[in-house]
Amino acid sequence: MSAAVALVGCGAATVGGGGSPARATWVGSVVRTPDGGQLRTTIYYGPWQCSAAFLSRCESKCAAQGLPLMGCMWLADIKGDWQGRYLFMPAEAGGRLAITHCCCDYPAVSNGEAQRKIWERGRTAFRRDWSSEFGDWPKTGKTSWPGHHIYDLLHGGPPLAPGNILPVPPDVHLDFNSAYPACYAPGGKWLAPGPERPYVD
Repeated sequence: MSAAVALVGCGAATVGGGGSPARATWVGSVVRTPDGGQLRTTIYYGPWQCSAAFLSRCESKCAAQGLPLMGCMWLADIKGDWQGRYLFMPAEAGGRLAITHCCCDYPAVSNGEAQRKIWERGRTAFRRDWSSEFGDWPKTGKTSWPGHHIYDLLHGGPPLAPGNILPVPPDVHLDFNSAYPACYAPGGKWLAPGPERPYVD
């Protein structure tokens, strides 16, 4: 899988298990991989509270920057299913990548609007590049889904970094945006650990 997936978020591979169904799911079209195989990408959407392991990783990440951890959000899981040939035999492989955001106590930036304009100018090209890798950028009817900045623009997130943008259904995007202020606030639920497997496929 490409660097675009490998760089997203700060989590590790997970397996769908307990809990309730994901808030939403997107199943991409099958795309050809450079090795002649086929890849289908599925995205499961939260947000969920981070597991204890993800919280610990976030705490270390924030501490390395000299900042306290305010919270951690597990935004989504990306699942990749590959089919092809290995040693001339049919083969299958796959894995999952947790998309998490560490809400370190980052100061708010003063140029958030300028950063948003950079995204708006580059959005079409970004969606085109994403589509060539994972299948068509998701839509509801004729309306493209928003691109959610995992490391948010208001706290210094890069506006066009491939590993920082995830297509998200509009209603889930509203949920994400309303959760971010609580994640950066002291003493909220996003600092409490959640389950290891918060959703079922």
